[in-house]
Amino acid sequence: MRIRALTIRIIKQFFHDKRTLGMMLVAPLLILTIISLVFNGEEVVPAIGYDQLPAPVEEMVKDVEVDSEELSEEEAEERLDKGELDAWLTMEGQELRIVLEGSDPGMNQRVLATVKNGMQSETQQSIALEIEYFFGAEDMTSFDNFGPVLIGFFAFFFVFLIAGVSFLRERTGGTLERLMASPVKKSEVVIGYLLGFGFFTIIQSVLIVFYSIYVLDLLMIGDFIWVLVVTLLCAFTALSLGTLLSAYAQNELQMIQFIPIVVVPQVFFSGLFDLEAISNWVSWIGPITPLYYAADALRDVMIRGLGFEEIAMNLLILLGFSVVFSVANILALRKYRSF
Repeated sequence: MRIRALTIRIIKQFFHDKRTLGMMLVAPLLILTIISLVFNGEEVVPAIGYDQLPAPVEEMVKDVEVDSEELSEEEAEERLDKGELDAWLTMEGQELRIVLEGSDPGMNQRVLATVKNGMQSETQQSIALEIEYFFGAEDMTSFDNFGPVLIGFFAFFFVFLIAGVSFLRERTGGTLERLMASPVKKSEVVIGYLLGFGFFTIIQSVLIVFYSIYVLDLLMIGDFIWVLVVTLLCAFTALSLGTLLSAYAQNELQMIQFIPIVVVPQVFFSGLFDLEAISNWVSWIGPITPLYYAADALRDVMIRGLGFEEIAMNLLILLGFSVVFSVANILALRKYRSF
């Protein structure tokens, strides 16, 4: 009887806690659906431009499974710079010059394999290759490609979790209620907490960036300061979002329950997976997530060597996320103050 009573009590508790029940039953299905749509999207076809190729080589480019287009060198450089082209081919003397976009080692190997196989089947002769990299380098590894995304992800994830749980403890411990009972403004409370947590956020961001670049030897072509700025903005966005969501959690378990809904989906749209292959059903999620812009800016700086002008929009959007979440946090504190 006692075991039966205990079992019934636990079941009733779960039914009363709708959020926990939803996390157990709905969240796994949601994540599995997103994974299915990510990996069952369209196959990515290399985009290759060409100019002044011998007839057999030009026919090879048109016949292989690539999206080919005739472009001048100036047009190709512009498209490569925007990431709209994977490679550009031209003939110089007896050599086939291949300019690879270079930021994705996997795509680089795929383009080279496609071109080499196509030449062997079409021209039936060996042609010397001159390979150049518009971005990146020949010895670039997969870690160099994914590293910038991981910097943004870990900065976001740990700050989100720690800030949310810490702010929740302030509330459940009664500290926040005592502050709200004083004449202190809600905006002052939010800004004070953000600056307090932000001090350690800055330390964490500096450590992550420094360790990744100078200890793990992650590829770094651009300016260190912009990597740090992007990482800091990403972390502050996570900080403001974590403190905001903690207002809707009753305990630490409920705070952790936000991870599958808020953090995990961002991983799929941050660049760890080819965004061009993601199904249109879910591709719209990427542009509404902070990590999408942080990862894009970090790759632009670290792999492509771009500067402020090219990443300014991403920085502005990350700053906008932080401001919106902070304002929402101020509004969320209304329920803790009756005057």
